[in-house]
Amino acid sequence: MKPVIGLIPLYDDEKESYWMLPGYMKVVEKCGGLPIMLPLTTDKEELEQAYNLCAGILFTGGHDVSPTLYGEKKKSTCGMDCFERDSMECFLLKKCIEDDKPLLGICRGIQFVNAYLGGTLYQDLPTEYQCKVEHHMEPPYDRAAHKVEILKGTKLAEILGEGIHEVNSYHHQAIKELSPEVEKMAVSEDGLVEAIGVKNQTFAIAVQWHPEFSYESNEDSMKLVSAFINKCK
Repeated sequence: MKPVIGLIPLYDDEKESYWMLPGYMKVVEKCGGLPIMLPLTTDKEELEQAYNLCAGILFTGGHDVSPTLYGEKKKSTCGMDCFERDSMECFLLKKCIEDDKPLLGICRGIQFVNAYLGGTLYQDLPTEYQCKVEHHMEPPYDRAAHKVEILKGTKLAEILGEGIHEVNSYHHQAIKELSPEVEKMAVSEDGLVEAIGVKNQTFAIAVQWHPEFSYESNEDSMKLVSAFINKCK
């Protein structure tokens, strides 16, 4: 039996529809998991049942994280948020940590994990941070945009190897103050946190880059998702 991986749904505000980028599904399938898109809901009974079906949770990209989650007022440069998604992810992340259930965060995923656990975010990198590399690349997204350094002694170094790696990049928010409950595992060339791990968890890793876009062209992307799926088995 393949491990069932619950994917947080994406939401289209204009069309009022749930959707999913195929890359999230395909990379999970290719690495030996069975992906399912979860319902976007704040109903705790539904979330509990959905959570119990899953061997692991993948926190996908998408809306900006609401600044209220980390105690700030929303700036005009902050993008659209989604109350239902923030609420849903609060429930699921709490459950994952309580149960030590494997989780993988991608893009918004790293930002949400950090914010939920007491860290803060740059609401808008172009106006709040002196970026020296491209963090909001143009398509195609399966190529390298900049380099990151994976830090020695971290779980990510065990999976991908310590030192310099190339990643794609498509985000305008990022970690500002690191949560005391997470470990920094990778940094960009211009000093931004690019990967974290929740402390005292078997597998709770989140990255700022996008393996769902690059898994066919980047060996690291496959290694990361495969490590996640293997922990879910």
